[in-house]
Amino acid sequence: MLVVKVKDGEKIERALKRLKRKFRDTKVLQTLRSKKEFTKPSVAKRQQMKKAEYIQSLREKENL
Repeated sequence: MLVVKVKDGEKIERALKRLKRKFRDTKVLQTLRSKKEFTKPSVAKRQQMKKAEYIQSLREKENL
């Protein structure tokens, strides 16, 4: 469970912004969406490889 303590004199908008950042950084929503439906291990592995290839291609372009 995410907890954000509001400091004295802090605006609610600022605390909400910190909560949203924590929510995004912990990837809660992504895990919920991924667990919504079953993906075969072979499909998950294929997606992971495709992502790794894409990141590698970006790094190679950066080094040129």
